[in-house]
Amino acid sequence: MRLAAGAAAVVTVAAVGLLGLSGWFITGAALAGLGGMAAVQAFNYLTPSAVIRLLAILRTGARYVERVAGHEAALRALARLRPQLFAALTSGAPGRALALSSGEASARLVQDVDAVQTLFVRLSAPWGAVAGAAVAIGLAALASPAAALLLALAMTASAVGSLLLSRRLSDPAGRAAQVAVGALKNRLSALEAAAPELRAYGLEGWAVDECADRARDLDRRRGDVALAGGWLAAWQVVAAAGAVVLVTGAVVGAPAPLAALAILAALMGMDATAGLATALHQNGAAAQAAERLDALAASCPTAAAATIAPSSDAVELLGRSVAPPFRLAVIGASGVGKTTALERLIGLREAPAGLFKVGGVDAAETDPALRRARFAYAAQDVRLLDASVRDNLALAGAFDDETLWRALDDAVLGDRFRRDPEGLDAPIGPDGARLSGGERRRLSLARAYLRGAPWLVLDEPTEGLDAATEARVLAALDRRLSQSGQGLILVSHRLAPTDLCDAVVRLTDDRSALALGQGGQPVGLLDPQFVQ
Repeated sequence: MRLAAGAAAVVTVAAVGLLGLSGWFITGAALAGLGGMAAVQAFNYLTPSAVIRLLAILRTGARYVERVAGHEAALRALARLRPQLFAALTSGAPGRALALSSGEASARLVQDVDAVQTLFVRLSAPWGAVAGAAVAIGLAALASPAAALLLALAMTASAVGSLLLSRRLSDPAGRAAQVAVGALKNRLSALEAAAPELRAYGLEGWAVDECADRARDLDRRRGDVALAGGWLAAWQVVAAAGAVVLVTGAVVGAPAPLAALAILAALMGMDATAGLATALHQNGAAAQAAERLDALAASCPTAAAATIAPSSDAVELLGRSVAPPFRLAVIGASGVGKTTALERLIGLREAPAGLFKVGGVDAAETDPALRRARFAYAAQDVRLLDASVRDNLALAGAFDDETLWRALDDAVLGDRFRRDPEGLDAPIGPDGARLSGGERRRLSLARAYLRGAPWLVLDEPTEGLDAATEARVLAALDRRLSQSGQGLILVSHRLAPTDLCDAVVRLTDDRSALALGQGGQPVGLLDPQFVQ
């Protein structure tokens, strides 16, 4: 950025000097021609023409350096920014991360970061404006001190007027446009996820209208941004014209070459300040984007946060402590909070104090990342990448093909992909669209198998499977757990999976209900917070 700022200063100095010197040179040459052959012979045209050529080369070269260095600095910054923001989103406070929809998260990681990019690119604008103004004022002073003073006043007025207009028009318009982009992407994401239902119920037209409403709002906001830019451009034209008129009046009586030098330097100096106006015009969107990104980055855990490390793999819930290879099933009516309880336990949601202990430490006092490291999770709501089978399994870590096939076999999915000519590299489509519902669930199960965590946490692992496939999956699961020594925490509405478990906990919204263990023996009263 220092290189870009220095190059920007060279660009404006060379541009102002080039135009001013060219005016002086052409005017002086014309007067020499009118003065006769003796004046022509005495006129030194070699030195000015050489300086003009030098300035032209400097302006072109410095402009190239400014653009390349400025954009390289911006792109390097963005190359670090996006991964940092994604890490903050995925490892931050669960409540904040889960509250952000996929469309809004996408808008911040794409549109907002792109808007912030302009901040980096435009950091060199003030340096160029100041350098150009200084040179223009200095050249005007050669013709008349009054011209230099008037030019300085005109440049100040131009800058102040641009600042006021940008704050009055550009800033609110740019901020609103940035928010409107997020609203459009958020709505598009939500409707895209519900595309099958919208088609089934004949609501495609309504969905299109919903998107069109958001798009029209975004168009209006961008129209306001363009209008604000028009007013800024008009003000720059007026200010430049005023500066030329004032400088022209002040150099009356000065030698004609110096008068031409001052007038053209004033015009180019005002043009140099126009770059500052452009920067001000984009400040609103960039500032709003920066605030939205700051809010996203704020979810990143700080060093001051509680990070007590669990001392063991034991889990305490409902007043009972269990450790691998113990197998626990959690059952209950739909909506009672089984999935929420699991997500609180493993660190995907905030856990109230006193609800769970992991390794003898209250879950509320540990960093969620430390808890998550102890659990391999296959969620009820399966999410898959629009990529290959291998890429989806690689979320669990780096493994050789033999290990990947073994996990797929244990999920009763290996034969399915061995029949595919591309094998592990077979694409599965957006969110696994090329797979059946049961295949998507088993691919998620295979991914969980690969994660070598002390606990395997499965939420409805056999939902959508026929009885024969379910039996094969459960037999493979039993065999795998026996070999690995992992513990199991399982949620299921089906009875067959619970037969693998050492104990069964029934959750209910009745505060007086007991959590029953194997054989109907009570293992502890149900904490009402557990099912909140």
